[in-house]
Amino acid sequence: MWIRGAARQSHDMTITRSMTKPPTTMAGADPEGLGGVEFHRVTRVLSNHRWWRPILVAAVAATIYAAAFLLAMVLLAIAGIVFPGVERVMDTFLREADVMDLSDPFMFAFAMGMLILLLPALLLATRMVGAGPVGLLSSVVGRIRLRWLALCGLAAITIYAVAYVTQFLVAVAQGQSLAPTLDMPRAAVAVVLTLALVPLQAAAEEYVFRGYLMQTIGGWLRHPAFAILLPVPLFVLGHDYGLLGMTDVAAFAIAAGWLTWRTGGLEAAVALHVVGNVSGFALAAVGLMDINATEFGAGSLVISLLLTLSFTVVVVRLSTGCCIQRTAPLTTDPAGITPATAARTSRRKELLARRLEGRVRTGRDAQG
Repeated sequence: MWIRGAARQSHDMTITRSMTKPPTTMAGADPEGLGGVEFHRVTRVLSNHRWWRPILVAAVAATIYAAAFLLAMVLLAIAGIVFPGVERVMDTFLREADVMDLSDPFMFAFAMGMLILLLPALLLATRMVGAGPVGLLSSVVGRIRLRWLALCGLAAITIYAVAYVTQFLVAVAQGQSLAPTLDMPRAAVAVVLTLALVPLQAAAEEYVFRGYLMQTIGGWLRHPAFAILLPVPLFVLGHDYGLLGMTDVAAFAIAAGWLTWRTGGLEAAVALHVVGNVSGFALAAVGLMDINATEFGAGSLVISLLLTLSFTVVVVRLSTGCCIQRTAPLTTDPAGITPATAARTSRRKELLARRLEGRVRTGRDAQG
């Protein structure tokens, strides 16, 4: 009887250890002991992860984008027969794409539309290639965290409002005139287009540079600095500014990348990008800013850097206070499983392990 009891106890303990054993993980996936895998490495938890999949995603996305672009050009050519403004936009794009006048509503809508197309192309390519749940591009929980996005947006709006009001008061104190120029209905159309298109344009850029590129580089290189910094030159080259303007863009890209890594998702970066672009384009629509400006003054650079720094500090404090999830569960569950499902599976295993452990303890008490 003692031998059988000992054998049963040993068997139960073996089961308990196997059930409580953490899921198999890749080496170095959790370098800081955070209890999960960080945003830039999140695709590594998928069992179908392959180093070449992101390259295939890029190729498929480029093909989809090219097809959508050609289709858009055909539709615009047809529309140009009816609307002369559309034809003017196409002529300018084909002949002088580097001097597009964004104060022209048709030109503005065309430029924003070409950037917005990046988002559906990327999402569709990710799904077609089977590179994992599309939601992982948004955050470590497999979706956009709407409440967190709203909170980050409120923080960005508050910071930008304070900055603009301060600039306005300083300008008035210096005797400068800041009367808006309301060229109606052009100004109204510009504001409507800004509110409708710019949030999608900003989100598309974040999904490409802070979502896809960060996770692609993170799948190859472990340290987050690589994922944060390597996409920065590409992001900077996509903007046509002088040296100070490029410096500001680079600082924004670094801050957005760091916040994405620090908060486990794109929400903070998207909020900052959207509020910054919408406010700038809206002020330009009423004549308070030059929408086509390519040169930044030193004062403008300092103010912009302070805005970015302030937002970064505020978001970090908010993320700590709200206990925003920074990592996804470490698991090698089948491809396509979401972090939420993996978490539920882990909890079920833990519960079962506790029940088995309770049986083992009961057996020991009975033997005693």
